[in-house]
Amino acid sequence: MSFLIRHERKEDYKLVEEITREAFWNLYFPGCNEHYLVHKIRQHEDYLPQLSFVIEVDGQVIGSIYYTKSSIVMNDKVIDTVTFGPVSIHPDYHRKGFGRKLIEYSIEQSRNQGCRAILILGYPYHYEPYGFKGSKAFNITMSDGLFYKGFMALPLYEGALDGLHGYVSFSDVFEDPDEETLEAFDKDFPKKEKTYKPSQDEFKVASAMLDE
Repeated sequence: MSFLIRHERKEDYKLVEEITREAFWNLYFPGCNEHYLVHKIRQHEDYLPQLSFVIEVDGQVIGSIYYTKSSIVMNDKVIDTVTFGPVSIHPDYHRKGFGRKLIEYSIEQSRNQGCRAILILGYPYHYEPYGFKGSKAFNITMSDGLFYKGFMALPLYEGALDGLHGYVSFSDVFEDPDEETLEAFDKDFPKKEKTYKPSQDEFKVASAMLDE
């Protein structure tokens, strides 16, 4: 299979939202909101289209990654960083290495474009292979002043986060939509059943784990 990583085009929008929905449906809670998040990101002032990509396999889009602005607030200073998510690969192409190719490519592009660091939320076992470490190693907390195992950072050059301390500020695009807005948006997609999966409990536990 041949693959190509490129920037998203307008004609990709609906397909990418459908793929994102398929990838996240019932994963973290019954249903999902990541496809709506993708829709919002494209219109938001914090969107970084130069770092956001889709991946094609044999000429067909099968996944995407989106980047937004973030920052470290340090006393009276604001240190610019970037954040990726959602990252999605169509379930038919899971465990074939395409997600890794997409993430590695975007990290390299972030480095080439002079970004200081990438800050993300996720499962450590997913992202440690790319060089991410728990933010406690860099003395960066969440906005509540606490360290969580799922909050990770990747410096993009030597010493990029040395001597810093403070808390992360993610884009407000990640604020959860109200149920009515999400339901209205979801009506434009094929009907799917919202169900329970064990991964939903795993997500709740992992999200609350402190890095002590």
